Amino acid sequence: MSTSEIRNIYCIGRNYRLHALELGNEVPDEPLVFTKPSHAVVPMAGNVVELPGNVGEVHFELEIVLRIGRAYETGIDTELCIDGMALGLDLTLRDVQSKLKAKGQPWLAAKGFKSSAPLGEWLPYPGAAALAEDEFVLLRNGEEAQRGKASDMLFDVSELIKYVGENYGLGVGDILYTGTPAGVAALHEGDQLQALWAGSPVGSCSVKLV
Repeated sequence: MSTSEIRNIYCIGRNYRLHALELGNEVPDEPLVFTKPSHAVVPMAGNVVELPGNVGEVHFELEIVLRIGRAYETGIDTELCIDGMALGLDLTLRDVQSKLKAKGQPWLAAKGFKSSAPLGEWLPYPGAAALAEDEFVLLRNGEEAQRGKASDMLFDVSELIKYVGENYGLGVGDILYTGTPAGVAALHEGDQLQALWAGSPVGSCSVKLV
């Protein structure tokens, strides 16, 4: 799937307990869903990603991303809906988000800006059981910044597919960002980011704040 074929981008907030707590948020009792425009997607393939540099901190959030290859229907085996996975970044204008949250306003300005969804290469989906045991890692300038496992999700892959499918619909071309583990932090000019599955690199980029 190329970036031009992506339809809806669903994202899950606070799906790892320690990440929710590190930002001082309540741990949710059901999936917290928000969206990004499809224009937010950019490749994470050794390229430079330009980000806003004049509206406060930009935080990185490494996430497992699922690709939908079959439309969700009530009662379907959720495993049949997924035909690929990748690692991606949910980039967040944290200061903007804090102001929006204080006002009770939507997060679009903080989450949906251009280039806010860098996406690594697509890989075959191994199934929920195998995915749960795979560790994923983000290196920043060669140093580990985040590490997570799908087994640590508050809501697992099946629960997310069912919840989003039932409430919003899931069809071919949709992708789902499944939440980030603890360790998020602000990016700096020239940071080099690399996403890895259990030691195998699957995406990289460098940051330019403009």
